[in-house]
Amino acid sequence: MAEASTAVAPGAAGRSYGSPSYRGYVLILLALVYTLNFIDRNLLSVIAQPVINAFNLSDTEYGFLNGPPFAIFYALMGIPIAIAADRYNRVVIIALCIAIWSVMAALCGFATSFLFLLVARIGVAIGEAGCTPPANSLIGDYFKPSSRANALGIYAMGVTIGAALANAFGGPIATNLTGANVEQWLQGQSLAALFPIDWSNVEGWRIAFVAIGAPGVIIALIVLFTIKEPPRGFSDPPDMPRLSSAGIMQTLRELATKPTFWTMATGAALTAVVGYGLAGFQAPMAQRIHGISPGEFALQFGVPLSLAAAAGTFIGGFATEKLTPRFPSAVAWIPALGLFLSIPFYEAAFFMPTENIDLAWWFWATASTLHYTYLGGQYTIGQGVVSTRSRASAIAILLLIIALIGNGLGPQIVGFMSDMFMGQQLAANGMAGILTNEMCRAKDVLATLPEAQRAICTAAYGEGLRQSMAATALIFIPAAAFFWLSSLTYQKDLVARH
Repeated sequence: MAEASTAVAPGAAGRSYGSPSYRGYVLILLALVYTLNFIDRNLLSVIAQPVINAFNLSDTEYGFLNGPPFAIFYALMGIPIAIAADRYNRVVIIALCIAIWSVMAALCGFATSFLFLLVARIGVAIGEAGCTPPANSLIGDYFKPSSRANALGIYAMGVTIGAALANAFGGPIATNLTGANVEQWLQGQSLAALFPIDWSNVEGWRIAFVAIGAPGVIIALIVLFTIKEPPRGFSDPPDMPRLSSAGIMQTLRELATKPTFWTMATGAALTAVVGYGLAGFQAPMAQRIHGISPGEFALQFGVPLSLAAAAGTFIGGFATEKLTPRFPSAVAWIPALGLFLSIPFYEAAFFMPTENIDLAWWFWATASTLHYTYLGGQYTIGQGVVSTRSRASAIAILLLIIALIGNGLGPQIVGFMSDMFMGQQLAANGMAGILTNEMCRAKDVLATLPEAQRAICTAAYGEGLRQSMAATALIFIPAAAFFWLSSLTYQKDLVARH
């Protein structure tokens, strides 16, 4: 792989790179890549209950599948990929990683066991680790400092738009498309001979993984052949030093004097605990409490909620750009305010009775909008407090923290508390020592129980998860506090100001 250019054209520093139209194209394409990243990452959450049923998983086991292994490998691979992104061609790195995670996402549909699915998910994590650090670095060179907050806010919308599209396609495919439907379509296209499979046993969630994962290879080729690698530091002010790329240890030494980074990173990690935890279990909660199928939830709740979150991401970036001239630390305190205000709306949505499900949607959408005002801010702060040479590495360190704490612990915490609260619900109904979580989950055992016990099992299965979700949302209180703390030192630590 050839080294990327480190030269800056004379007189070009301090201006955005490329024409406005091409710069817009690059930003939209990178946002599309980030969207694809989160489509493949979120798909498991969208079709969670069918996967739980297929492998007879407890919520703790499903939380493990959706949490620690993915997070650990995502974090471990993010560091070497970020080092490469600070030294070599970032466009090539992004394209290669897209291809890897897309193929591995498709392989999830072929899982024959919990272990197979776990290994495929780890493959997705390895590929996705190579998306954000080099993309952030590219955006930093395409857009001058005064335009980066809004550009990074648009890029960060990929998180929520990806979740929306995962719901829009994954939920309906998993619910409505069967192996028989696919076989019939293949026969109509005279393609059945190319796929000698017993389609009668193929479940909809498997088809969703393949149909949504495989097309990413095409996006990888588009990125490779249409995005130009800009000179590093091109868009920075003329007085910023042009230094060689920094390694992780050099970046850590630079960050050691930047308390803003660490308080922001702690807030972002705690926010991710809630975000990943709620996203991983919201569809199962709706099915258990309100009887809404994955497909129905995806279209009626998942897509609109994701779009509300995308709106929150955009609003956060837009508000930051408009308010920063008057309030220089707005990039840090806007997330704090949004997170804190979202708590009562989440709690109201979770405990709304089924007959008021429409009102629950409005509370939930408001909570999502407020929640995701933080997203662009974390990236703006993360690269704003370090020198040009350390941007990708700083973002990689930030993502490592978020991945290990947020993605690693979020689903696991919600799953563990769900099983714990479910056991407490069974005990509260006088079923301690009579019914267990395992008995209530196993369909063959559940069918043999008296009707009253089946009703208790069903109620406890849903209520345990609902209480877990409500408890998890309270983690926003310390998360907001840490973002506010970062606002107190932001101006002192800021490097790029123009």
